[in-house]
Amino acid sequence: MPTDLNLLRMFLAVADAHNFRAAADRLGVTRSAVSQGIRRLEDGLGIALVQRSTRHVHLTEAGLRFHRQISGPLSAVDTALEEAAEDGPPRGLLKVAVTSIAECFLSGPLIAAFVQAHPAITLDVTVTDDESDIVAAGFDAGVRLGEVIEQDMIAIPITGPQRQLTVAAPAYLARHGTPAHPRELADHQCIGWRPSPEAAPYRWEFGHDGQDFEVTVAPRITTNDMLLMVRTAVAGAGITIGIEDTFRPYIARGELVPVLTEYLPPFPGFHLYFPNRHNPPPKLRALVAHVRAFHAAQTAQPG
Repeated sequence: MPTDLNLLRMFLAVADAHNFRAAADRLGVTRSAVSQGIRRLEDGLGIALVQRSTRHVHLTEAGLRFHRQISGPLSAVDTALEEAAEDGPPRGLLKVAVTSIAECFLSGPLIAAFVQAHPAITLDVTVTDDESDIVAAGFDAGVRLGEVIEQDMIAIPITGPQRQLTVAAPAYLARHGTPAHPRELADHQCIGWRPSPEAAPYRWEFGHDGQDFEVTVAPRITTNDMLLMVRTAVAGAGITIGIEDTFRPYIARGELVPVLTEYLPPFPGFHLYFPNRHNPPPKLRALVAHVRAFHAAQTAQPG
């Protein structure tokens, strides 16, 4: 049965947002238009795709199956249409999912330079630590640490090797002493981080003489807000752990002091990653070229 592609895009927007109004805002139409469009699609297919409630929309079993079946092919169709219409500079909406710890991407200069160089591209950055499939979630690309990127993705380095640091305020260390080994963290006040209320706190991982090991800590404070974690550490509430780039300005000002550095070896850095497609859209190719240039410039800097 022939179906309007716009109805399929509308369904994907509803499936991603779990809300008619949010989907309408994303598509630039009214909530009523989205509701009527989903109803027309369901009537045409002869199946219920969504379950409506006062505030949320949930996919039915058939809706989940339909979503899996069309998300990839529809993305390919949109890419083909975009390439066929390409007669000038890269353009369109580019959606990127970025982990909250990717300071290199989120600090501002990389994004600012990209949109200045490509005025016809609208960049939509979602900061998320959800490790779900970026294609199924409707993103063109993502930014994560290289070690957690799926093998079937193309990954372009943004930074060189990274490492974690454990840090604390000088005042805290003056009161409680400086741990000499990670196992001593059990006797200290620790500040933990978790990506969401449902997730377990981030694990404190260390390494020495080529052997990796974890240390179980019982954080006195746990948060999903990286800035709160840093501010609380600066205020002297305890020891915390995170990517070195996050703490660099606070260390430079003397507000935080690294500890246990000999137990924190480097690991693969941040990468831009995206599905392995024969012809990625021009807007994504533009971002890839920009990231390559940014990485080359960073690598060329002394020190």
